[in-house]
Amino acid sequence: MSRTAQPLPRQRQPEVEHDYVRSPSLGYETAEEAGWVRCLSHGYPSPLARWHCHDEYELHLITDTSGKAFVGDWIGPFQPGHLVLCGPRLPHNWISLDTPDGGVGTRDLVIQFRAEPLERVSLDIPEFAEVHQLLERARRGVEFFGLSERAHAHWTRVKSSRGLRRLAAFCDFMADLSACTDYRLLSSVQIKGAEGDAEVDQINSIVNRITDNLAEPLAMADLAAELGMSESRFSRYFRRSTGNSFTDFVNQVRINNACHLLMQTDQFVTDICYQVGFNNVANFNRRFLEIKGMTPSEFRKQANSRFGGAH
Repeated sequence: MSRTAQPLPRQRQPEVEHDYVRSPSLGYETAEEAGWVRCLSHGYPSPLARWHCHDEYELHLITDTSGKAFVGDWIGPFQPGHLVLCGPRLPHNWISLDTPDGGVGTRDLVIQFRAEPLERVSLDIPEFAEVHQLLERARRGVEFFGLSERAHAHWTRVKSSRGLRRLAAFCDFMADLSACTDYRLLSSVQIKGAEGDAEVDQINSIVNRITDNLAEPLAMADLAAELGMSESRFSRYFRRSTGNSFTDFVNQVRINNACHLLMQTDQFVTDICYQVGFNNVANFNRRFLEIKGMTPSEFRKQANSRFGGAH
């Protein structure tokens, strides 16, 4: 199919936040206060409130106002008590829509911690195994329910502590988050761990083919034959490894890629539809609505508001 050439897309990448911009004048703790675990609180509006990402994990508790949250390619409402853990380099932004004149003094209670130390210790020390699972979930952004009051108390204890006592208070907070079963993942598709190294390599190879060749049709029957499996066996194997049926996984990957193009470029919706592997716009719109709860055009319209100012 011949399509009219479009201008090069305009990129809308999140701002990457580095340590050297974290001034105490903005509410950040000094190096002497912070150590590995850093606490932060700020109001709204604030220069910290913007579409951005960073290398640390970040735990966010909203204490005032309500509005629209943006975590990766997820868009949804928030209100006081909204509690989200974001993984490294996952873009995020909270935009308050009911801010009173003059703003609010405290809207966000935040804890930041560097990824590598806790990831290493969660692999080396058995007691931290549950934290490793939490960190894996956080790479997609995870929202917790029913923990807002306890989270506020945990944040206060961490903030008021130093040294080993701060570390102990932080670990107590992580234990509650790890034990929470009332949560949802917010952004993108992620592969679950398979049972063995051979299976991990095999499923990763299949997933890479899906993600690297979105516009090419991939039949489950062909993949099953390549692996010497029946379609029914392949279907069970794929669901066990990814948590999704083959068709649902392909659709989610394609829709997630469409979300990134809608957020980061000015390409027409029709062009994006074919670019991510759908062969007609009606099916693309229907699948997009099923997965994201809105049409591609509405998603782009809402996503464009993520620059309106939130941390």
